Amino acid sequence: MSRIGKKPIPLPKGVTVKIAAGAVEVKGPKGTLTQTIPPGILFEQVGTDLQATPKTEDPQLGKFHGLARSLVANAVEGVVNGYKRELDIVGVGYKAELKGRQVVFALGFSHPIVFDIPAGIDITVDKNTHVTVTGIDRQLVGQVAANIRRMRKPDPYKQKGVRYTGEVLKKKVGKTGA
Repeated sequence: MSRIGKKPIPLPKGVTVKIAAGAVEVKGPKGTLTQTIPPGILFEQVGTDLQATPKTEDPQLGKFHGLARSLVANAVEGVVNGYKRELDIVGVGYKAELKGRQVVFALGFSHPIVFDIPAGIDITVDKNTHVTVTGIDRQLVGQVAANIRRMRKPDPYKQKGVRYTGEVLKKKVGKTGA
């Protein structure tokens, strides 16, 4: 049995859960998420909590037990509070601009990069250099933020590029002419 899998998931007020074969649907004030469950894991609602249990005492199900519980807990958290990732654009002339459901990045290349915003994600741009990615699906928010960062990773020498807010970069020393 997984230590994480044994913990109950508290359901806040306004959150309803539908348990189906192979999936759990979570409805809350911010929206609806359907989370698939690995085979061999069962969910049951006990009062105001949601409990994950493995079908059998197979040791191989331990890893899926904790995984399934974490995925459903993230879905519950997402429909209540949502998730947010913030990125900073650092560099002379580097900027982002929101145009409808697209973000246009100028990151020092010869052409601007157009990024289509996926469904379920909201992106805001402050001061042309601060990008905020928000949504209810934790995995999707993190993936979109990683895709934006991948457009121009932070340079370890000049410290330029797209980085997560608060990310500390280890500055490398350039070559000396001596």
